Amino acid sequence: MSQLMQVIQLGNPILRQLAKPVENISDRNIQQLIDNLIATADNANGVGIAAPQVAQSYQIFIVASHPNPRYPHAPEMEPTAMINPEIVSHSSETIKGWEGCLSIPGIRGLVPRYKEIEVTYSDRNGQLQKQHFTDFVARIFQHELDHLHGISFLDRVESNLDLITEQEYQKIVVNNT
Repeated sequence: MSQLMQVIQLGNPILRQLAKPVENISDRNIQQLIDNLIATADNANGVGIAAPQVAQSYQIFIVASHPNPRYPHAPEMEPTAMINPEIVSHSSETIKGWEGCLSIPGIRGLVPRYKEIEVTYSDRNGQLQKQHFTDFVARIFQHELDHLHGISFLDRVESNLDLITEQEYQKIVVNNT
């Protein structure tokens, strides 16, 4: 049975630490953490969540793109656990896009990210996966991977002028698209 977990906020030192690789994916506690991350992201209208965001220093995140009030135009995909993930190649092209973070409520930033990425990760069954992601899903992967390295989206914003409140984001970006 999955449980909702408390999402820690920017300022908690765990969010600035390098997460530990997962040694035993089949461990009951790791499998429970994956279920809890999926439930927590869904409950918070997130399209992704990383283990450090719930004070668990493991290289695990969930990518769970789906339309919701925070991201009404997100593409639909099944929540996917990505364990010990890496970017193995990327496009030279970067695109700026709006990002928010469950650990930084109330703020959105215009963040440059690679348009396309080739990634590897282990799935929750311990199988090595290699996938190609573009656009919004590539953005989610890069955002969550940053969490595993102690980086927040605020560190990637090029200018303070690229920051807005969630309220203004909803008025300007969501309601005008």
